[in-house]
Amino acid sequence: MSVLNAVQQKAVAELLRVSPLADELGQRFAATGHELHLVGGSVRDALLGRLGDDLDFCTDARPEQTLDAVRGWADAIWETGREFGTIGIQKNGLRIEITTFRAEAYDGVTRNPVVSYGTSLLDDLERRDFTINAMAVSVPGHEFTDPFGGVQDLTAQLIRTPAAPEISFGDDPLRMLRAARFAAKLGFTVAEPVVTAMREMCADLDRITAERIRDEFTKLMSGADPIAGLRLLVDTGLADRFLPEISGLKLEIDEHAQHKDVYEHTLIVVQNAMRLEGDGGPDFILRMASLMHDIGKPATKAVGRDGRVSFHHHEVVGARLTKQRMKALKYPKDVISEVVGLVALHLRFYGYGRGEWTDSAVRRYVTDAGPLLARLHKLTRSDVTTRNRRKAAQLAADYDALEDRIARIEAEEDLAKVRPDLDGNAIMELLGVPPGPVVGQAWRFLKELRLDRGPLDRDEAEAELFKWAREQGHIS
Repeated sequence: MSVLNAVQQKAVAELLRVSPLADELGQRFAATGHELHLVGGSVRDALLGRLGDDLDFCTDARPEQTLDAVRGWADAIWETGREFGTIGIQKNGLRIEITTFRAEAYDGVTRNPVVSYGTSLLDDLERRDFTINAMAVSVPGHEFTDPFGGVQDLTAQLIRTPAAPEISFGDDPLRMLRAARFAAKLGFTVAEPVVTAMREMCADLDRITAERIRDEFTKLMSGADPIAGLRLLVDTGLADRFLPEISGLKLEIDEHAQHKDVYEHTLIVVQNAMRLEGDGGPDFILRMASLMHDIGKPATKAVGRDGRVSFHHHEVVGARLTKQRMKALKYPKDVISEVVGLVALHLRFYGYGRGEWTDSAVRRYVTDAGPLLARLHKLTRSDVTTRNRRKAAQLAADYDALEDRIARIEAEEDLAKVRPDLDGNAIMELLGVPPGPVVGQAWRFLKELRLDRGPLDRDEAEAELFKWAREQGHIS
């Protein structure tokens, strides 16, 4: 430990500006004879001027002793992480996690960490993933601890491990994925020895549960530069352990020969989609759909007699593969459904510029997209990566025209609530049938008619219903 230098004083000042409660909390621990240190990502973010409302502390106090120190002071307490030595509290809007010094490692066989309590701050810092996350500031004493050069690595924008990377990744293979995630989040370079270890130990990722991999990958995709993280995953072979379809794209040549391969095209699409996200923050659904939109191409590649490569129906195959992969990673059903829906629909627009779309086709486009329409607009625009400026401008103009046409039709009809012109009760009354399959069939027929022809008046709708019912043999 050492007296704070100017840089470290700035970090502590940032901490206390955001959270004057830190010293107060530290005093409560000191009164019981225990240490308390701001640690890990909180110190890193304070040094970067990004400290948020989530603070991480470590202590030599055991969980039951931590509970004694915070009871009556915290606004709320949760013990869901107690078995791992972590007690969570909330105070004045801040979320705080306090973890007992610990050492955790994998036994090389199971997917779950073996957790044991450590005995010192230095031991705790040495077991952490990266040097930039292995710094601590004591409270209330404000002593800065940086035994592995975290400040230096922050300045150099470098990701290194406190111990040898082979030891660090052997303790927790998920740290290899975290290295790529931090590259995506911070824009830092991963040190070459770390990259080498990732490449040599990538198969160890198989010992990690799908849920933990999913969470890290989601954070990577939501980072400021997911492309850097994705390249690292592919180059080290880590992607092949849980998302091999992405690496597989490197083998496929784009049918328009406009890029070196579909892999490069895909990364550009992700970048394009990010530019269209707006001010709402990272849109994981859009980014994931952009990443997966062409994964059906390897399985659908065909070479014609003229030598041109095609990937017919790759959106159908890609949607199926996307569903399988995201299901294996244990993503929620609604997230899977939205990403799969976008992959399945991403080619629907092509052909519009040739003037083949009727108002009926536009209605179907909007209806099939449903709540995904805004994202589908962005994905479709992002998928235009041709280097031919004239062609790119024409495609952009075509899509502008489609959006204008959608707006016009929506002004005339409520496309978000397209329903048949007759409801179920009217169908039963007119046909004289009870609730059952016939009503559903008639309802779907009338909805298709509504999409084809737009709104019908009552007489027209009834006439079409009777005509359909006679053809189907439901009435004479």
